[in-house]
Parts: sequence; structure tokens; C-alpha cells
Amino acid sequence: QVQLVESGGGLVQAGGSLRLSCAASGRTFIGYAMAWFRQAPGKEREFVAAVAWSGGTTYYAGSVKGRFIISRDNAKNTVTLQMNNLLAEDTAVYYCAAKRALATMDASQYDYWGQGTQVTVSS
Repeated sequence: QVQLVESGGGLVQAGGSLRLSCAASGRTFIGYAMAWFRQAPGKEREFVAAVAWSGGTTYYAGSVKGRFIISRDNAKNTVTLQMNNLLAEDTAVYYCAAKRALATMDASQYDYWGQGTQVTVSS
């Protein structure tokens, strides 16, 4: 059974940093793109960042580019999201997701999802 488990969420002041981690188990994710999405109360789930299976290509939403960094360690089946200079509008539940082949910003294309971790940024 495939599992994605996120960790690292919490409460932080605006301007601060958090590091989210996603641990994958149940299968190898070589050949899978990994991504982070987020969903704020009353809003639709939105793309945050994605990384190709090789780790060499990354993609970011415009709202987080330059502040967030996504990376992966295929040997450990983990993906991380380093979030810097956090803003109040970054408050949301953050989800880890995986899909075969190429990364995309379309959440409906992802095969596996974690349960989410809450990130709250106080202004």
C-alpha cells in the first residue's frame, strides 16, 4: 500500500521559515514526479511546487517562486519543501502528491496524496 506522510507543519510568524517533509513508502518513486499543493479555508487546492523524478527540474507557482525550494532524495524516498519569508497568505494545509512521469500543476493528474500538514503564518 502506497503511503505519503507529511511532517513539519506548524505555527510561524510572518517572515519566518518552515521545512516540510514527505516520506513515501510502499513502492519506489523512481520515475514519479513529486509535488506540493496547498488548500486554504474556503479556497480550492492550488499548486505550490513540483520536482521531476531525477530531481534536476523544479517548478514553482508564481506566488512562492524565490521563497520556497523543493528538493527530493530518491535514496530515502523523501521530498522536502523549504519555505522562507513566509507570508500570512501562505497559511493552508499543505499536501504532498506523486504522479507517474512528468510533473504538472494539475492536481487531478496526481495518483497519490498525503493526509496534509497545517501551516499557519501569523502576521
